Amino acid sequence: MFQQLPHSDRPDMLNHVQGHERFLGIHARGNTENLHAQQAEITIAFCPPSRLAVRVVRLVLFDIDGTLIHTGGAGVMAFGRAFETEFRIVNGAARIKFSGRTDTGIAREMFLQHGVEPSRENLRRFFDSYVFWLDYLLTQTRGGVFAGVWEFIHQLHALPQPPAIGLLTGNIRLGAEIKLRHFELWEIFQTGAFADDQEDRNQIAATARQRGSQLLNGSLRGEQILVIGDTPRDIQCARHIAAKMLAVTTGGAKSEELKEYRPDWLVEDLTKLKAEEVCS
Repeated sequence: MFQQLPHSDRPDMLNHVQGHERFLGIHARGNTENLHAQQAEITIAFCPPSRLAVRVVRLVLFDIDGTLIHTGGAGVMAFGRAFETEFRIVNGAARIKFSGRTDTGIAREMFLQHGVEPSRENLRRFFDSYVFWLDYLLTQTRGGVFAGVWEFIHQLHALPQPPAIGLLTGNIRLGAEIKLRHFELWEIFQTGAFADDQEDRNQIAATARQRGSQLLNGSLRGEQILVIGDTPRDIQCARHIAAKMLAVTTGGAKSEELKEYRPDWLVEDLTKLKAEEVCS
């Protein structure tokens, strides 16, 4: 049931990152239970796009944390453990806000907050330690794939003109790979852009659009791209590339907050959303 909202290098597949071959053997160990299987009837809100020329979606870009998966806190804990391991500072991530931000931006804030020089070498040390701890902590926490994610992806593949499926995330690339391999999702994605590419979320979105265009052998119009995310920042970066935007509340942001940023669609989760409703 829809509720009207008020208006006013060609990457064929996402392979592992060179220099981190030790992670190639990562296997899916996660609890992939639907986290919201027991929730009440989904409420879907629809805000019709303002663009007159609607195009079939050719590229769908997913955020990761709070949209596809929940790590049970492993990501935040890995930041803290890595900071303690490398710089002997305990609870370094305690006062940091993570939602909707890039890993590199979060790390720089932690460094500056605790008087650590955010040099290239220190960032390298930190992220080498972070991916080690992330891989381990995912086995110790209870995370999962959000309700409806698998079904929605299957629907995308079944469309008459299936779109390419990619990532638009603030995770560093290897962090994204470790998380998604853990939940057996990594191989689904054909392209993407990460915090390694740009520190600003809007520029990550622009990179994702460019790579999607390369993958599909031609430029993409904004209305041919659908971004799916759970934070106001996801909505803002979708708007930066003039893409359609589907917001979900699985990440913790309230629907009232997300409505203020005017996504094209707003849903509780992906359980009862039909792919053709947002891709045609």
